[in-house]
Amino acid sequence: MAVYFDCGNKMVNQATALIIEDDERLAMIYAEALRRAGFVPETIRDGAIAQTRLQELTPSLILLDLHLPHISGDELLRQIRADGRLADCVVILVTADAVMADALRADTDLVLLKPISFNQLRDLTSRLHPKR
Repeated sequence: MAVYFDCGNKMVNQATALIIEDDERLAMIYAEALRRAGFVPETIRDGAIAQTRLQELTPSLILLDLHLPHISGDELLRQIRADGRLADCVVILVTADAVMADALRADTDLVLLKPISFNQLRDLTSRLHPKR
């Protein structure tokens, strides 16, 4: 989903990024990297809350951790891929679990194994930003 702001006579597209990560420190780092890549980030630290929010929001990009409280990241991924509204959403799996990442690779647009550097995430996601 894109949010449009009227800046004088021109509209500016601000793409929404949903960060689903239970580690507060990592979520803050990811949010700043995505902000610098041109996204408007929203952070959620619980799988059940993310499930509800995904029914209300159509983000351009989802950064998804696997090991979340209440509903796992792999279950959220299944739900995201089954939801036609989210068909164009880029899903980046961020995890330290290499085995699960390999098992889910076909259902994601990109897999990043933790630790992920700030610059790496900023640079990769800036390339995935919808055309402004």
